[in-house]
Amino acid sequence: MEESGQKLIRWVVSHLPEQLHFTYIDSIVGVLLLGLLVAFLHLLVRQWLIKLFTKLGKKANHPWYNALMQHRVPQRALFILPLLIFYIGFAWVSDLPEEPLDFFMRLINSLMILVIARTVDAFLSTLHTIYMLRPTEQRRPIKSYVQLAKVIVYIIAVILIIAQLANQSPWYFLSGIGAMTAIFMLVFRDTMLSLVASIQMTNNDVIRVGDWIQMEQFGADGDVIDIALNNVRVQNWDKTITVIPTHKFLEHSFLNWRGMRDSGGRRIRRSLLIDIESIRFLTLREVEQLKDSYLLHDYITDKLAEVSEYNMKHLNKSQVTTNGRWLTNIGTFRIYIFEYLKHHPNTHKELLTLVRQHEPTSQGLPLEVYTFVNSTQWVVYEHVQAEIFDHLLAILPEFGLRHYQRPSGWDFMHMLDGNRRL
Repeated sequence: MEESGQKLIRWVVSHLPEQLHFTYIDSIVGVLLLGLLVAFLHLLVRQWLIKLFTKLGKKANHPWYNALMQHRVPQRALFILPLLIFYIGFAWVSDLPEEPLDFFMRLINSLMILVIARTVDAFLSTLHTIYMLRPTEQRRPIKSYVQLAKVIVYIIAVILIIAQLANQSPWYFLSGIGAMTAIFMLVFRDTMLSLVASIQMTNNDVIRVGDWIQMEQFGADGDVIDIALNNVRVQNWDKTITVIPTHKFLEHSFLNWRGMRDSGGRRIRRSLLIDIESIRFLTLREVEQLKDSYLLHDYITDKLAEVSEYNMKHLNKSQVTTNGRWLTNIGTFRIYIFEYLKHHPNTHKELLTLVRQHEPTSQGLPLEVYTFVNSTQWVVYEHVQAEIFDHLLAILPEFGLRHYQRPSGWDFMHMLDGNRRL
């Protein structure tokens, strides 16, 4: 068995070119040994350094250090060490042919450029993570800028790598990029538009992460959760995700509710439909009863004095109603709503509060309530709004008013029963 193996080796060696008997075999063995040495040193140093970095991270517990380890900056940077050893070690390999040596050197240089680009990529991600920890990061999101910087880094890296492998100057390839600009614009049109839109939106503070936006063209209604170079992601209220190209925010209109949140109040704008047939003057007894309300006491007292003075001048012992003035139930109810909103603990006292009438319609007289809740939370807002209108609908009969409602099946049944009894 041993004799047959030795014969095979002698046969292979005898058929190799004479130059390979010494130079090439020694060079190949030298390269293989260098590769094994580099791999061993890399694994050993990498394992030791990573353990060291982990222990230091637990002791330091600093945001910068945690971010560097999170994005694996040291791990990526350590790949430069075996490449440097290879670069230096090739000079130790005796009698390596010039052409393979030149190719290996250019290949190692290209790999170094790639390692440096990946390390810069991880470092930019680290900077973004640190920036996100700032309290004001939502005001000026920089994710699009970070992504743009990464694109530029990789473009430069690709040009340098191609130049190294082709053994040409990088300016040789840069000179040809101008001719390819038109093709790039066609192929990467949406990316270029999104890049410009992202920069404009960031500089003009159009949207931020956390903003509530509505964009009906794309079915978006919810919070912005990410602003990237190419798209903006919106989490809708039903927890679905809508992805919108960034440049669409400059081409289409959208509603941003950030101003509402910054003001600290959310608007209530809803109307009560008052049955016009229930509108009338208040009786003297009703006026006295409503005067006992602390919300209406000052208004009715002042109004009665004003009305009495006016009637003394214009009635002239005449009982013609059109010559005098008196309190109406709709006007008193409007003042009651206004005072009720002003005294409500959950309305915003510094923002506008208004109660106004709209033009009467076939469904009655719309009495609009316009005010702001002192909370922007949806659940609180709906609770306060319901509480206000619960009270207003329940208090309507105290003013002799009725809310308009179309007849239902129950109304018709009740009417038929009444006719049958008659």
